[in-house]
Amino acid sequence: MQYYLNGYQYGDPELQAAAPGFEHPPADPPDTVDVLIIGTGPAGLVLAAQLSTFAGFTTRIVERRAGPLELGHADGVASRTVEMFEAFGLSSRLLREACWITETVFWRPDEKDRSRITRTGRVDDAANELSEMPHVIVNQARLQQHLLEYMQKSPTRLTPDYGLEAVRVEVADSGDHPVTVTLRPTDGGAERSIRAKYVVGTDGARSAVRRSIGRELQGDAANHAWGVMDILAVTDFPDIRIKAAIQSANEGNILLIPREGDYLVRLYVDLGEVVPERRDEIRRTPPERLIEIARKVLHPYTLEVKDIAWASVYEVGQRVTDKFDDVPEDQVAARLPRVFIAGDACHTHSAKAGQGMNVSMQDTFNLGWKLAAVLEDRAAPALLHTYSAERQPVAKELIDFDKEWSAIMGSPPKDPDHPERGGVDPAELQDYYIRSGRYTSGLATHYPAGPLIGTSEHQALARGHTVGMRFHSAPVIRVADAKPLHLGHVHRADGAWRLYAYADARAERLHALLGWLGESPASPLRRYTPAHADPDSVIDVRAIYQQGHREIRVDALPPVLLPRKGRHGLIDYDKAFSPDLVKGPDIFDLRGIDRVQGALVLVRPDQYVSHVLPLDGHEALAAFFDSFLLAPGA
Repeated sequence: MQYYLNGYQYGDPELQAAAPGFEHPPADPPDTVDVLIIGTGPAGLVLAAQLSTFAGFTTRIVERRAGPLELGHADGVASRTVEMFEAFGLSSRLLREACWITETVFWRPDEKDRSRITRTGRVDDAANELSEMPHVIVNQARLQQHLLEYMQKSPTRLTPDYGLEAVRVEVADSGDHPVTVTLRPTDGGAERSIRAKYVVGTDGARSAVRRSIGRELQGDAANHAWGVMDILAVTDFPDIRIKAAIQSANEGNILLIPREGDYLVRLYVDLGEVVPERRDEIRRTPPERLIEIARKVLHPYTLEVKDIAWASVYEVGQRVTDKFDDVPEDQVAARLPRVFIAGDACHTHSAKAGQGMNVSMQDTFNLGWKLAAVLEDRAAPALLHTYSAERQPVAKELIDFDKEWSAIMGSPPKDPDHPERGGVDPAELQDYYIRSGRYTSGLATHYPAGPLIGTSEHQALARGHTVGMRFHSAPVIRVADAKPLHLGHVHRADGAWRLYAYADARAERLHALLGWLGESPASPLRRYTPAHADPDSVIDVRAIYQQGHREIRVDALPPVLLPRKGRHGLIDYDKAFSPDLVKGPDIFDLRGIDRVQGALVLVRPDQYVSHVLPLDGHEALAAFFDSFLLAPGA
């Protein structure tokens, strides 16, 4: 990480200098704010953490609970989410505490004695091949605490305002702060109103914000119930510390998830189909009954539960709204969005595929940088239409996957002696799990061509950086200090775009590009970077050479790769990289970079590849940014 840019500071380097006027935020929200976030779940806190670094506008977040979450229900953190946490500088903290899911095992009835279960398969977790980050398990409350601490160390020292419940949201036709939110103190105090430029509802499946803008969750009613419990247990089941999908012949199924700390275990226990006349009875299923079922499913292994940290019963249901903002589809050309919904407020999932919390956080990671760009006058407000346009189809696609995965997980194993009973072949379950790895890792999102995503015309120049998908990191060596690191880890959640310029064979096109970026009036760096801002604050340029780092002279690097920053004009030496030619693998081979022509890869602030262009595609690069960025003072 980089620090001391504006002078030496004693103490925690993660504690950023407070912006003027933000040393002591007001105890209560002010009467007007630029962004008001409703709800401190994962989606709300990712958005708040992202916006807390921007002191040029005001952000507040309110929560009906009296304080931070103490016991979360979600637990699975997909590889894509860990990649996102790296952009906040939080991944190492998350990975140190979490339980890593590196393999999954499959159990089914023994062919010789169907009353017993036997292991039939063992596979690597899909994340091992798809990302440098693992799939991990950590309590939702702890994950949220990391984000809260990040906010408190940010320049705006942002902290939630607890004990406030959103009652209604009203949007006026005009005004600088056209959205009025009525808040009710949960301790019984008088209602009060706050006016905002933008409101984001991350207030859960019963969202008051969603109801206020006339959106409805639509989809299948729940018809299958599962019990879930986090337990401390003594057992002779050999795979108690490995993720396990367990099918019994007649007692139901279990999804076993090892939890952080090496002792806690979560069991999802199949309670079967829900019929209306038994719904209330099933909802009241006590933990003792869940333990009884689990023991039967695990036979011949024993299970002695010593403590229950948490237990509940829920019904599987997948629902989504038709749009994630307040603008009707037929008015998109005439109106700008002012109210947004994210997370469970606009899509709900089962817990089996681990999609809910992860998709929710990706919603607001998509939205946050767009709000910041608009509020800082770096982009026109029409940019905000892309949030719903991009995220609603993603949620719909993942819900379709979730339906199929939940149905398979809730089905009994096929009985070879009674094929008429149906069910799922255990081998089919394992095969489906392997094929669905991109979904469960959070890496299936593929945004189509649009205002922020270019065409695939030049995809062959960088085959491993698919346009519209997240930037797939790879190992490199930093030229200035020979430090091995991952290229994608230089990406921060700071609202800046990244240009990764992979050198051509002799680096002639690369240096021509870097010269044009630094000197040409048509360069997007010169056109869109404010006069007194750091040169990389809007567009951050990084170069990857083909030769080893010892062959590159730091003092001969183009000026764009040695930008002067901060109040002292210090040089940033972290812009040039080489492949790791000693330990390997070579990033040019890993990501399919054309070694003759090189490639320019444009990456959005939310880590998605917007475009792949030739190194000499100067006009195309300028035209891309000209389509949505605003010049300072425009």
